[in-house]
Amino acid sequence: MKKRNRKYERTSKTNRSNHTEEQKFGKKKTSYQKGKKFSKDTPTYNFHKYNQLQKEEDTKKTTVRLNRFIANAGICSRREADTLIQKGLIQVNGQTVTEMGYQVNPSDTVTYNGEPIKKEKLVYVLLNKPKNYITTMDDPKDRKTVMSLVQRACEERIYPVGRLDRNTVGLLLFTNDGLLAEKLTHPSHQVRKVYEVTLDKSLTEEAFDQIQRGVTLEDGKATVDRIVLLEDKKVGLELHIGRNRIVRRIFESLGYEVLKLDRTVYAGLTKKDLPRGKWRFLTEKEIVRLKYIL
Repeated sequence: MKKRNRKYERTSKTNRSNHTEEQKFGKKKTSYQKGKKFSKDTPTYNFHKYNQLQKEEDTKKTTVRLNRFIANAGICSRREADTLIQKGLIQVNGQTVTEMGYQVNPSDTVTYNGEPIKKEKLVYVLLNKPKNYITTMDDPKDRKTVMSLVQRACEERIYPVGRLDRNTVGLLLFTNDGLLAEKLTHPSHQVRKVYEVTLDKSLTEEAFDQIQRGVTLEDGKATVDRIVLLEDKKVGLELHIGRNRIVRRIFESLGYEVLKLDRTVYAGLTKKDLPRGKWRFLTEKEIVRLKYIL
């Protein structure tokens, strides 16, 4: 009889002395205190000690790139700011600027669609997204969007960082911090994500090993950092790549249908004490880790 690969076998639930794979992949459930409500008042964060080095660097400069100025104001990411500039939607001192790399002075007046750009209070909201919500700011087909779930979180204009497709549930971050959004979505930063995947049939050892080695898709090879069998048809998957529908496409390429996809960890953030469909503000400690450590 062929000897089974021990890496493939599911973790015993009877061993209480060690952390199980289910716990590491967000399987362990935490109790949610009924009646607990998140504050509607947006918290104020103090990043003085973390920003000091950046401030010292900025004082050496008399000007700043226009796209960075826009991102710092919480309008959008620097990449998206470049698009606004190219489309002629940004004016500096009353003059439309379309030059990439344009430098602005502290005394300059910058406007977007005729409205002065002022730096907003930075807000960071974490949502446990339910099924059947699309990740867009609005939808012409009048479908439910994630924005309706966080619309009362704050007065500031926040937007989702990255995307989760309509049938995917789990962690989704919202912010008006354009620089952080760019950092978390840029491939070079390799943000860690963990998913709990429920399949239509049992995963074979051959498919398990193939995913470990990497699966070749139409847009290149898809590699994962770790795969763990949680239950008969349930898999834990850790990866850093962020291509469109990447988890679903990995399994579909091997003949499996993903029945449920749940993002349980995103950039070190977890769903602890955050029920499906609810949101909370990030703590200062969590923001510091995202901005200065990742």
